[in-house]
Amino acid sequence: MSLNDSWMQRDLSVLWHPCTQMKDHEQLPLIPIRRGEGVWLEDFDGKRYLDAVSSWWVNVFGHANPRINQRIKDQLDQLEHVMLAGFSHQPVVELSERLVKITPPGLDRVFYTDNGSTGIEVALKMSFHYWRNSDQPNKQRFVTLTNSYHGETVAAMSVGDVALFTDTYKPLLLDTLKVPSPDCFMRPDGMSWEDHSRNMFAHMEQTLAEHHAEIAAVIVEPLIQGAGGMRMYHPVYLSLLRDACDRYQVHLILDEIAVGFGRTGTMFACEQANVTPDFLCLSKALTGGYLPMAAVLTTDKVYQTFYADYSTLRAFLHSHTYTGNPLACAAALATLDIFEQDHVIEANKALAARMNKATAHLRDHPQVGEVRQTGMAVAIEMVQDKISKTSYPWQERRGLKVYQHALQRGALLRPLGSVVYFLPPYTITEEQIDFLAEVATEGIDIATRATVSVSVVPGAPSEFRDPG
Repeated sequence: MSLNDSWMQRDLSVLWHPCTQMKDHEQLPLIPIRRGEGVWLEDFDGKRYLDAVSSWWVNVFGHANPRINQRIKDQLDQLEHVMLAGFSHQPVVELSERLVKITPPGLDRVFYTDNGSTGIEVALKMSFHYWRNSDQPNKQRFVTLTNSYHGETVAAMSVGDVALFTDTYKPLLLDTLKVPSPDCFMRPDGMSWEDHSRNMFAHMEQTLAEHHAEIAAVIVEPLIQGAGGMRMYHPVYLSLLRDACDRYQVHLILDEIAVGFGRTGTMFACEQANVTPDFLCLSKALTGGYLPMAAVLTTDKVYQTFYADYSTLRAFLHSHTYTGNPLACAAALATLDIFEQDHVIEANKALAARMNKATAHLRDHPQVGEVRQTGMAVAIEMVQDKISKTSYPWQERRGLKVYQHALQRGALLRPLGSVVYFLPPYTITEEQIDFLAEVATEGIDIATRATVSVSVVPGAPSEFRDPG
């Protein structure tokens, strides 16, 4: 028995894995990872896999990065954890100062939690509570886009719209308002991304006009709807949304958990629209993929609405045990150092151009509906029919075939339904990008040529999704 097989058997006897139908592993082997270095993951039998999805979108500077490693080791010798209620520490103060400095102007307060979903919960609760403290208790609903994903805790699911994750739990969810997404994949032929995004904003304008008296906030993923299939739209939508939220006195929550820290070509996606949200949610790449942490940045105006005598009961009484953990803060500080010292955003332009060039040929593939890109994110959407953009039935699991082929070739490509995407660490080389494009092309050829017979279940989700 190989070392991989031994660890796999031990795993399957005790673990329940995320985003997984565990029965799949009767045929689909688990891959136990022994070590990581740079863009590579290595299993117990010595096989390496290029991590093209940054281990669920978190790893930006490679596995076992020596600079991040050292910062965490140094911090470990000083302080591993202290509660942040009534106490503070150097790393959390320094990190907060730096986040305020690098995020859009006006975001002056930082609230920490321990993962992206709970960060979304914080923003939703703060917005709701703000209006309550401001004597407008009727403003308690949230507006979200169709095909959006904001996490898997209950309120975060409520503002999401990927059926696979939400349908089962509908009786638990908040009553939210859903507006058609500006997703440019569905734009009419010949229409630009900008014009389509402008046109789609009419739906949001109408919703705010009709319901603003009961709306606390609008929440969107800026520029890229991640788990919804890496669907993309133009920054003009964010500009129009910021203006409308101001006119209708509604908060704007931007979920940059997946798209922040350089993924879209700028440090934060909202920079491309030159807007400042009322709440900015960050996580994933915040610590370079090392430790769980999320930060919610907001304005001093919001902060002051909670600042009062204890007897008023206006305080934001929300907490997580590991809020502002010093080790996670140290990892985040090292990550920000690398961004600054290595001029990463500028350097990524060459990598983004190579990703574009390496995948350009797939635009002519008969079963590819679109190759789209925003910054360091490239998505290739497989379709049954190129003209109508008809999707494959989700039961056919075409993306799984790409995933399996990529593993054989030494790459970790985990598609979103029928969408193959690259979201690699920024330490990837141009040659490694070419390798990924080669592997993806082979996998798409295999997946789209396969004959698959399935029994379609009425009302089932249109595609398999992966939360990232």
